Amino acid sequence: MNRTLRWLSRNPIWGFILLIFVFFSLANPFFFDLQNFENILVQTSTIGLIALGMTLVMINGNIDLSVGGIVALSASLVVDIQGWEIFAGWGDWQLVPAVAAALLAGVALGALNGLIVWWTGVDAFIVTLGAMLGIRGIVFVYTKEQSFYATNFAFSDFGSSNIGPLPTLAVVFLACALLVHWLLSQTVHGRNTYAVGGNRQAAVNAGIRIGPHMMVNFIILGFLAALAGMTLASQMGASTPTLGQDYELWVITAVVLGGTKLTGGAGNIVGTLGGVLAIGILRNGMNLMQVPAFYVLVILGVILIAVLFLDRQLNRKGQEGYRL
Repeated sequence: MNRTLRWLSRNPIWGFILLIFVFFSLANPFFFDLQNFENILVQTSTIGLIALGMTLVMINGNIDLSVGGIVALSASLVVDIQGWEIFAGWGDWQLVPAVAAALLAGVALGALNGLIVWWTGVDAFIVTLGAMLGIRGIVFVYTKEQSFYATNFAFSDFGSSNIGPLPTLAVVFLACALLVHWLLSQTVHGRNTYAVGGNRQAAVNAGIRIGPHMMVNFIILGFLAALAGMTLASQMGASTPTLGQDYELWVITAVVLGGTKLTGGAGNIVGTLGGVLAIGILRNGMNLMQVPAFYVLVILGVILIAVLFLDRQLNRKGQEGYRL
């Protein structure tokens, strides 16, 4: 019992999940249904994949606002390329170059963000804000403001398939969560991620190459955002140039709710997983109760401000804040 309480004190988001889980279970009989749980996992898998990479970047003390654009670009590439005439005789193998191009685009854009932050020293918020606008513009130019529709049924079937009792997209998300958790908690790169975010100068003195290290985390985030774009396109069987819009806000909200500090140096994948599920359960439960979707935004906004306020109060260490 004491161990459980200590764990909840380190990951309070899971206590909140328990409360809303009980509330929605009592408020709506359809919530406590296996099919509904599967829906929640599938619905949260896209934002969840991006949140895993964002956790690494934010623990580093950075942020990336371009992930929504990467989602849209990778989705457009994977859907469009599979229909190119040059690959018409490849059968299902036509998905290989399409998937490779989409993932490569995510990796390249993540690397570019990291490289600019490293070489220029400009704050990642400003760099990725520009990237967010630029990438979205590239998507509109590439698609000519048109939607693309998947021509390969295997691609669309993947989004609705199951592995055992679980949806395939949920399995992909959970597998990536385990992998990133291992990377963050069991490897030298993970320890360096906390060191760089906690005290950058001390990390330099310890011999950590800050620039290349941060660039690796931006690349991981770009890869996961591209993967999220492909899974979302697979669900829809199509892509649109507006896909992924506002995803950066949802992702950052989930990561912060999970306990990752905006200033860096603290956070974990268990907390991020909780933040993602909390948002998914709230949206699903209120939808079942036929509550308008914008109320979810209001509630999440209030919760996020409360979490940030409490975190600030608990970590002031006697320092007085600024007052207007």
